Amino acid sequence: MAVQAINKHAVLPPVLSRSDKEFLESIQRYITTETERVGCNEEGPADEYYIIYRNVFDKVIEYVTAYKSILTSIKKEYDAIIEKIKKDQRTTFYLHGKLKVWAAEPTTLVYHRKRIIQLEAKMRVIESNSSKIQLQIDKVKQLRAEYDIKEVKPFTFCKNPSKPIPGMTFEKSVNLDALNKYLKHLEDKYAEIKQLMSKKYVPAQKKADLEEEMIVVLKRRDIAENLNKELQFRHQRLQNILNALISWIKSDMSSSFQSFVNQAEETKEIHVDQGIFEELFDPGKAKEAEILLYYIERFNELISLGEYEKAACLAASSPKRILQNIGTVNKFKAVGKIRGKPFPLLLFFEAIFSTSHAHRRPIDAELTLEGIKCGLSEKRLNLVINWVTQERLTFSEEAGDVICEYGEQNTHNKSKCLALAQIIYNECNLHSKAVLCMCKQGQIHEAMEYIHQIKDLTSDDLMQLIKLCPNHELVQCLTKEWNGKTPLLSFGLAVLYLFSVDMEEVGIKLLQETSKGGEDAIEHLMINDPFCCLEKWQEVANVCLQNGFDRLYDDIMFILRSQAGLTEISEEDDTVNLMQHVFW
Repeated sequence: MAVQAINKHAVLPPVLSRSDKEFLESIQRYITTETERVGCNEEGPADEYYIIYRNVFDKVIEYVTAYKSILTSIKKEYDAIIEKIKKDQRTTFYLHGKLKVWAAEPTTLVYHRKRIIQLEAKMRVIESNSSKIQLQIDKVKQLRAEYDIKEVKPFTFCKNPSKPIPGMTFEKSVNLDALNKYLKHLEDKYAEIKQLMSKKYVPAQKKADLEEEMIVVLKRRDIAENLNKELQFRHQRLQNILNALISWIKSDMSSSFQSFVNQAEETKEIHVDQGIFEELFDPGKAKEAEILLYYIERFNELISLGEYEKAACLAASSPKRILQNIGTVNKFKAVGKIRGKPFPLLLFFEAIFSTSHAHRRPIDAELTLEGIKCGLSEKRLNLVINWVTQERLTFSEEAGDVICEYGEQNTHNKSKCLALAQIIYNECNLHSKAVLCMCKQGQIHEAMEYIHQIKDLTSDDLMQLIKLCPNHELVQCLTKEWNGKTPLLSFGLAVLYLFSVDMEEVGIKLLQETSKGGEDAIEHLMINDPFCCLEKWQEVANVCLQNGFDRLYDDIMFILRSQAGLTEISEEDDTVNLMQHVFW
């Protein structure tokens, strides 16, 4: 009977459906996965446990639709209690901190009072020192005022009459005639010294007057010399014309006068100066030498008068650029800088560069280099930018190097200088330096496009590029495929090169980025690297091991061992024993 009663009230475990089992298993996996991911132990941080089981509760509520309302109410009450507990914890933490502040207030007040006493003592010492220094200053001022007011008595030379007069015996010193004669000698000597001083030393104003007078005389001399040359030229021309005309009149005058002069010059019957003949029948050629000479003389005259701006404009407009050379540059350099006035050499370069478009040929490379140096020395970078981008100049590698060096010294203008130097290097076909300027500006992708476009840079050039610009992104772009094209550099050789030139930081950063890709990325990198042999990869693995990249070392060594066990068999070799490795 008892057994029947027990069986009557016993409850069998519920039979779960397949969907319920799958749901419970997924919930259990979610709890395990999320707990491991956040690093919870058995007791675990309360916040993370609360978030995980709250999400589980939400999933159970969504799954059990029959009890959704009551479970939602239970969850809401639990959430309210937990939020109240968190709020109480925050309030407790705030009150605990405030309590600490209140407890520390007496100590802080003591420290502040002690600091006030120290500062007041220090102020008293400073005021005492200041009063002493002020007293010393007042005393010095008083002494200086007394010294200025005090009359300085003129120094009078007083000679002891008991001593003998130098150059005279005792008998002559008491003889009146001898004394008068000696006095006359001293007066003559004094007059001679005074006259000599008046000739040897002149006032500064006198010197300025003489210089102005000399300038006027030189101008008059130049005018007289030019007039004399012109008169001599006219006299010689008239004399030759007269001789030619007399000979033409004596002849039958069947030909024209010009033809007669040409024939006479060929037969040497009369002598007609070539310059005179050109003056008669081709004035342009005859005047050319005279004009060139005038420009040179006028330029030298302006330099001597200090008219440097006019001299620069004259040099810029000189025919055949006769004054646009290094000799002219040296003359302006000899002048140097004048306080309160523009730099004469810079005026010269501004004048010749601004007129370069008017000439068929651009300014030569030597003058271009000197002009850029002058502009940068005067910190006129904007002016140099205008010259390089707008004017007709002849660029050189030295000009680009000078601009790059200026950018290194003035970091706030470095980007402008690199862009400017890049223009010059492109004009000179210096591709490696142009790419270097792009990389230093951070234009890695533009540099890669440029490298693939020109196809002139060797692997040595690219290695040198990495050394001069140790940019991690640049090294990655050079050692990986670019738009479907093969890498330009071997990853292994690049790493070994970086370590060989004491650039371990860049090499280590490259290894760190590579190790993130896993074994597949390493294998892909090694298989697609036609430049690095197995021995070099062994060195790369050793470098990884030395710098703590054990996983990367294991990946490389695993791939090396798997590659070492393979042997390529050619189709032409029919006698190869495929099972030979088994017997060995």
